[in-house]
Amino acid sequence: MEKALEMRNISKSFYGNQVLKNVSIDLMPGEVHGLVGENGAGKSTLMNILFGMPVIHSTGGFEGEIFVGGQKVEIDSPRKAMELGIGMVHQEFMLLPGFTITENIKLNREITKSNFVSKLLGKSLETLDFSKMRRDAKEALASIGMTVDEYLPVAGLPVGHKQFIEIAREIDKKNLKLLVLDEPTAVLSETEAEKLLDAIRFLSSKGISVLFISHRLIEVLKVSNRITILRDGAIVDQGPASSFTISEIAEKMVGRKIDMVGLPPRKTEPSDKDIIMSIRGLKVAMPGESVKDFSIDIRRGEILGIGGLAGHGKLGIANGIAGIFPASGEITLDGKPYRLNNPAYALNNGIVYLSEDRRGVGLLLNESIEMNIAATAIEAFDQFTKRFFLFKIYDTKSIRNHALEMIKELDIRCKSPTQPVRRLSGGNQQKVCLARAFTLKPRILFVSEPTRGIDVGAKKLVLDHLVKMNRDHSITIVMTSSELAELRTICDRIAIVAEGRLAAILPPNATDAEFGLAMAGELQEVKASE
Repeated sequence: MEKALEMRNISKSFYGNQVLKNVSIDLMPGEVHGLVGENGAGKSTLMNILFGMPVIHSTGGFEGEIFVGGQKVEIDSPRKAMELGIGMVHQEFMLLPGFTITENIKLNREITKSNFVSKLLGKSLETLDFSKMRRDAKEALASIGMTVDEYLPVAGLPVGHKQFIEIAREIDKKNLKLLVLDEPTAVLSETEAEKLLDAIRFLSSKGISVLFISHRLIEVLKVSNRITILRDGAIVDQGPASSFTISEIAEKMVGRKIDMVGLPPRKTEPSDKDIIMSIRGLKVAMPGESVKDFSIDIRRGEILGIGGLAGHGKLGIANGIAGIFPASGEITLDGKPYRLNNPAYALNNGIVYLSEDRRGVGLLLNESIEMNIAATAIEAFDQFTKRFFLFKIYDTKSIRNHALEMIKELDIRCKSPTQPVRRLSGGNQQKVCLARAFTLKPRILFVSEPTRGIDVGAKKLVLDHLVKMNRDHSITIVMTSSELAELRTICDRIAIVAEGRLAAILPPNATDAEFGLAMAGELQEVKASE
């Protein structure tokens, strides 16, 4: 039987950083192939190559060959991919909120019907055949078990509904041969996720191949015929789903050589006898990263790592403590009750949060470096201001001097403190975020994905500075990261979150198998050694 898809020896570099190394993967007609790996393993880049996304071709293209139905093809645009029968449901929704469900499903494939004017003046004046489009949309939705009025506007629908509409749109394409699903269950409830797995099985029974990318390993095992495991841009294992267990997959995803040397000593080591923050029964309503019941004691002066697979709630913890998303639970700070759902209260009590979304919420991209560093301190604490009669004005001299100090200390590569942050590299933008956080003199710094999207050299500088601030200024740091190797490099303990709950607390030198079992939710809590 001819293969539906074959990608041979695919390699890709971004600005000298190789993110894919001779990756080969294939699918048979009607096969469900699971693709798993940590964030940064190369999954999305591989799919962007398959779908002809502009980011690939604007950065020098890729090495390797792609065959569809046994024929070598050049996929240089999403349109070309769709012509070849390849559909893709991305992690981010691609729906138009102001349009109805039917209009979204039939977008760019509208059905028209002739009228008196079009018969005289041409096909371009035909009108939309809403009854046929509605019938098609209803059929596509029903095929994946979704019963909803297809005339409803997309705006305001639950995220689970939107995910099913994305899939229905692809199913409605009559030439669909291969469907890529990139984290389709991340925003779904357990019941909705089970319905989606049924939909995948339905597609498979119709001869459509499915490439299923997910961090929920139990779902991958349930629905896949074969599984490919990526780590650091290379395939580490590939075979029938029946030959793997959840813990084996997780262990192979995270296994790396870890550098455990080089951390400077502290004057006083963190201890269970000195708890700065106690968290009990934390729940956070963060879409896609909800926390269901998380409890932990944070030791004063430690670097605590929080890890786990995407969609299991690790990012929700810091967002809940900082008051970004609605949260509940019993929290104490230095033995006193801590108030949730109040970002100003968090700041005023020394709880500083550095978001994983530095470009979206972490930076004022059009402002200067110096204003980005000082902005929150000015707003929250009236720092870097002085009185001029009845008015408060910026103390430009102190803003400049502080910025120069932080630029030197963090090695921010820039032309001057007045340079707009938008013009900095990703690594230097992240250093500006750190400079702003340290300006607030935190008691506890919650930092999420501090090295996401930056090169190896910049990663080391960022991690080194976190350690320096912890050692020199006794700042307690809670670092959430998808990069387990980084957590194991600088953290005293690592809390693994699975299904919105604490799965284990492990020492950084725990085995790959223990981390794998914890991420799969199969390891009982292990206390880190003192």
